[in-house]
Amino acid sequence: MNFVVLKGNVGQDPKITNFQDGGKVAQFTLATTERGYETRDGRKIEPQTTWHNIVVKRTGLAGVCEQFVKKGTPLLIVGKIQTRQYQDNAGQTRYVTEIVVEEMELLGAKKPEQAPAPEPEYRPTGDYRPMGADDDLPAGF
Repeated sequence: MNFVVLKGNVGQDPKITNFQDGGKVAQFTLATTERGYETRDGRKIEPQTTWHNIVVKRTGLAGVCEQFVKKGTPLLIVGKIQTRQYQDNAGQTRYVTEIVVEEMELLGAKKPEQAPAPEPEYRPTGDYRPMGADDDLPAGF
């Protein structure tokens, strides 16, 4: 099984390639970061960022990339790992590992205007405050 799920931020604006038959492909990088932590013996492990080459071959998703994906956009990507080879200008064989996108979700981005977000069914009333607000207050306040 070849299945990968990535959650990260886009590293550069997508490069869009349009084809004569109307198809398109989007290519960009995605940065994923594993949190840092401290081991039981007190050693600090720093956060680790990995850069992934992303390829969107589905024309519809490539169109979404063209319209809505920019440098810094947070994305959730589901796809598969693919390694391809090519000859560079000097005749050397080069290998590139890419994530080929099957599904993609924009995270934290504004929704397109033609698809407004639905109104929430529940609206808090009274003395509501979001979690994390004034965390230094004693319990019960």
